[in-house]
Amino acid sequence: MARPLRKRLTTDAERIVQLPARRERGPLIAIVWRVLVALACIVVTALVVYFERDGYRDVEGRVDSLLDSFYYATVTLSTTGYGDVTPLSDSARLTNIVLITPLRFLFLIVLIGTTIEVLTERSRQQFRFARWRRRVKKHTVVIGYGTKGRSAVAALIDQGHPADHIVVVDSDTRNVKEATADGCVGVFGDARREEVLRQAAMPSAQRVIVATDRDDTSVLVTLTARRLSPDATIVAAAREEQNIAVLRQGGADVVIPTAESAGRLLGLSIIAPNAGELMEDLLEPVAGLQIAEREIKPEDVGLSPARLTARGEIVLTVIRNGISHRFDSGRIKVFQPGDRIVVIRGTDVAHDGGPDGRAGNAMAVNDTRQTIKAATPERDAELPREHRSR
Repeated sequence: MARPLRKRLTTDAERIVQLPARRERGPLIAIVWRVLVALACIVVTALVVYFERDGYRDVEGRVDSLLDSFYYATVTLSTTGYGDVTPLSDSARLTNIVLITPLRFLFLIVLIGTTIEVLTERSRQQFRFARWRRRVKKHTVVIGYGTKGRSAVAALIDQGHPADHIVVVDSDTRNVKEATADGCVGVFGDARREEVLRQAAMPSAQRVIVATDRDDTSVLVTLTARRLSPDATIVAAAREEQNIAVLRQGGADVVIPTAESAGRLLGLSIIAPNAGELMEDLLEPVAGLQIAEREIKPEDVGLSPARLTARGEIVLTVIRNGISHRFDSGRIKVFQPGDRIVVIRGTDVAHDGGPDGRAGNAMAVNDTRQTIKAATPERDAELPREHRSR
């Protein structure tokens, strides 16, 4: 009983998990092509028999119509062979050997090849699935592939994260197909069910993004994901602000209030258009500025955060020993090995290491730095003295 059960579970897993799609001809085009080839074989054979009809005999004495020719072609190519129509002359027999026999082979290959291709494709998918299950680890699981999920995946790919290391879980088959078309691994099913998350290899995941459309669903998914992967970093989206605390209690490391964040950005853009444009620039991954987190490089050790500005990076936060120190705290004088920093930089810093690229980035970062400096005194002026620049 154990072996059939295991085989059934494996089959279900292969049906649920869809690996990245490969570019192939559609099934309708493949079927039409096979049908046309088969019909061509029958037509060619029938015409050959009709033009050499004097060399063929049937039970009534001779083959004298196209219907008899097509009948012989169909019976012969399908290897039925009733024997009521036979070649008698030497030329007819030679034609059967040289032309009709190869057409028979082609006809059978076209018909049987469909079945063979289905079996081959199934075996290939089983092999790819087994290989993926063995290799997948420290990957990213994205729950939900709506607008938020697609944007999160696009941001990961823009940051250099391989698409085949992203597993998308969604209960909509159309979204799963879109995810696989984008190069991700798709898992079809309800993410609230533990077995579905296990199919996404949740226990070995390093990062989890919960981007469902309902906060109650997000809470249940976060609880299950945290139980299956205690060490993973979980980021969840919340539609309502009152559910942020519930998601954090359920195991989310970071909770993004999507509706409130969009509302604040709208308000900022109407009151301070330049600041709103800057925030839009930071959120747009294609060009302009971006926020990035990276480890301190060996050449950065011993430098002050201000020194990185000349290199096209503004340091917002330094993470040392798991504690974040903001740029206005004044506690970080120089970088030490093991530090991580959150910076604002141009999108071409990672791609263009030349002096021209750095010069352009320095100009953009300079403008950003002036904006941050201008905003800091206003914020400090509104706070009591003991809370300023903490």
